[in-house]
Amino acid sequence: MTRLKAFAPLAGLAALATCALAQAVTAQDAPKTPKPSPEVVAGIPVNYVEAKAGTYILPDALILNDGKHVRDAKTWIGQRRPEIVSLFETEQFGKAPGRPADESFEVFDKGTPALNGKAIRRQVKIYLTKDKTGPTIQLLMYLPAAATKPAPMLLSINFGAVQNAVDDPGIAPETVWDPKTNTRIQPTGRGFGKLDVEPLLDAGIGVATFYYGDVDPDYLGGFPNGIRARYAKPGGTEDNRPPDDWGTIAAWAWGMSRAQDYLETDKGVDSRRVAIHGISRLGKTAMWAGAHDERFAAVIASCSGEGGAALSHRNYGETIAHLTAPTRYPYQFAANFAKWGGFPDKAPMDANLLVALIAPRPLLLQTGDTDNWSDPKGEFLSAVAAGPVYRLLGKQDLGTDVWPAAKTPILRDGLSYYMHDGGHGMVPSDWGVYVQFLKQTLHPER
Repeated sequence: MTRLKAFAPLAGLAALATCALAQAVTAQDAPKTPKPSPEVVAGIPVNYVEAKAGTYILPDALILNDGKHVRDAKTWIGQRRPEIVSLFETEQFGKAPGRPADESFEVFDKGTPALNGKAIRRQVKIYLTKDKTGPTIQLLMYLPAAATKPAPMLLSINFGAVQNAVDDPGIAPETVWDPKTNTRIQPTGRGFGKLDVEPLLDAGIGVATFYYGDVDPDYLGGFPNGIRARYAKPGGTEDNRPPDDWGTIAAWAWGMSRAQDYLETDKGVDSRRVAIHGISRLGKTAMWAGAHDERFAAVIASCSGEGGAALSHRNYGETIAHLTAPTRYPYQFAANFAKWGGFPDKAPMDANLLVALIAPRPLLLQTGDTDNWSDPKGEFLSAVAAGPVYRLLGKQDLGTDVWPAAKTPILRDGLSYYMHDGGHGMVPSDWGVYVQFLKQTLHPER
């Protein structure tokens, strides 16, 4: 076990983070006046005082369930990694099914010049059920028009409809879920989900995205409309699902794997070099997708926070209890997760183990220095604590335990961290860091 204390010299920082409501994957300006961090959420007080964060012990990624130490890559790959995956499946995200036997693809836009000649656009329907009437992913893709060989890709799971992701009149419009009516409606405004694809295309990297609600709705009461209901036993509901059944985050991560299934069939894509990305709850999603599906080459998690890169054992910012409160997001996780809300310091899993599951593949944790609800320091600390696993597997850890100032990226071949000057989500400067990270990890020049 790893013992950590507030202001511990090990990391020179506090620990725990989370992110609140969904924000756009957008090159947006940081708010001029940051929103104040909430003091009470779902009737539960929120602590932002470092001195009250307490002392805690993190689960050790390199100690097997039987107490033996992991000293080589073979033991990590063959024993410890499967133990940790099973732990998260049982206690946090839930157990998802495998690849559906009846999955099929319909490429309805096979390759149209787009974005002033910079891109070749493809649009694909990924049918997740045999009858094609169930949840269906509408995947939007742009490949670099100048590419002479299969291109690496960034797959970004999106809060908004695909037609709002890119300014392109050729995108087939889709609807989004409306919690008020429990139906799909036309999206209003441009809102969430704008992607700045041109810098990636200029770097030789393709982009793919899909609306997360295509897989499972993101609201209390949405269960009957999503993919989880298709796998539930007769009479199964959100309220009576097994305690280790998959929540929506596991479902969205499963959807990212289904998008990868298609990308492996596309001759324009180098499917061995697909990085994934998400913000906030979709940052958690990207982390779990990358942890669970080793086909993904790299992960970018923006403000993934509590349940993602932030440490649950530390009492700072959002906690498991806040996340799983009945009026908030219990549906996003396995029902088992809520039982740790009263004593997160006793939970057998934490963010450092989730980060470790992505090793040895590159991981970039991106956050903001005023996102106090998420505690960007805590995300950094979880990466520090996962560093020994990256080193064991021959990759670089962060190279420091001193929390960097905003606008000071740490980009390594294993673990990377970047904190912008601003709050939750993304700001324009983040894209430059993303491109730099992806160029050094996906190597589009090859």
